[in-house]
Amino acid sequence: MSLLSDLRWRGLVHQTTDDANLEAWLEQRPRTVYAGFDPTADSLHVGSLLGLIVLRRFQKAGHKPIAVVGGATGMIGDPSGKSAERNLLDKDQLAANIEGMAAQMRRFLDFAPGASQALLLNNFDWVGPWSYLDFLRDVGKNFPVNVMLAKDSVKSRLGRGDDDNSSGGMSYTEFSYMLLQAYDFVHLHQQHGCELQAGGSDQWGNITAGIDLARRMHGTQLYGVTWPLLTKSDGTKMGKTESGAVWLSAERTSPYEFFQYWVNVDDADVGGCLRMLTELTHEEIEALDAQRAENASARASQKKLAEELTRLVHGDEGLAAAERATQIFFGAEISDLSDAQLGQIFADVPSKSLPAAALAGDGLPILDAMVEAGLAKSKGEARRTVQQGGAYLNNRRVSDLEAAITAADLASETVAVLRSGKKRYALLRFADAAE
Repeated sequence: MSLLSDLRWRGLVHQTTDDANLEAWLEQRPRTVYAGFDPTADSLHVGSLLGLIVLRRFQKAGHKPIAVVGGATGMIGDPSGKSAERNLLDKDQLAANIEGMAAQMRRFLDFAPGASQALLLNNFDWVGPWSYLDFLRDVGKNFPVNVMLAKDSVKSRLGRGDDDNSSGGMSYTEFSYMLLQAYDFVHLHQQHGCELQAGGSDQWGNITAGIDLARRMHGTQLYGVTWPLLTKSDGTKMGKTESGAVWLSAERTSPYEFFQYWVNVDDADVGGCLRMLTELTHEEIEALDAQRAENASARASQKKLAEELTRLVHGDEGLAAAERATQIFFGAEISDLSDAQLGQIFADVPSKSLPAAALAGDGLPILDAMVEAGLAKSKGEARRTVQQGGAYLNNRRVSDLEAAITAADLASETVAVLRSGKKRYALLRFADAAE
């Protein structure tokens, strides 16, 4: 199956600028393709996954991918799909964001020298040196205003009116964004032989603007392809949780939290995610579809999706940590973890802080600990829980009514994990107030 046919099967093609000929054109010889990434944070998020996956697929098929980080366009903000103007970032913040994103991209793309070597470029490097007058004279004169006004991303904002707090209408700064991104395509073609731009469906107007600009400036034929935005079956964006975006950075979203996000994807969405985001074969995906239809409660599709994506984003080490954390939450013994790791695993579990001195001497009696943690209303209830075999310290059953928690029993630097029955957890943190 050709690359484009495979992308279509996986649901990764929304539009192309040449449906009739693009497939054969891609098969003729290796091409150079680029996709842009918005540097609004020091980490990419789940919404960026499709761009990285598409570039990765092109590279594995023998094409040369270019990841362009918008150091220049990021100082303006893409108006596409936005109802209000973005906050502008300064150069120092952009530089820090770009550095963080670059480290993540290296997990997806091969930057080693070779015929299909990936490139990571910052469009500030070629936009920054332009003077305003030179850019207007040499580039702007080739860009008809009526072309810009016809783009949906512009029309949707122009109809919102204007007000004093800049929440409506469109500023001249935003209006210029399309021209800058269009010039990126022209520059990449001139300097790197790039002939194809890929982007999300909301980038269609910017992509076609670049194709039109290249034709007007150099008489060159370029091409574009878009993928659909990553959404759930209810139309909402994927990669959003109650606590915010799901990030590719382990510091922002831990491997465990990342793993759990995909484990909990709805049955209606998991088939599309397997196709779009993983490198599983068609046969493997169809087999998972069949298993899901026969026994959805086993959640085999979700588990495989979580494994594949966590390994891709966080490596084997990150996947192992996520799987261990999952096992712990479902009863595996707990030891040698950090406070931060326990906090991630048991983020929604009740916790209480006690002075470190409570562990001194013979320690804190387990019956008192159960009461302090809120797992028993009284020492009598705690005693019955222990006698019935339902009391656990760090997921190890406690059978001795005289047992006590000492510093040696902590699961991390300061935390002991208590459990009553199969699923009632609570944390006790032993630290002085200054800690």
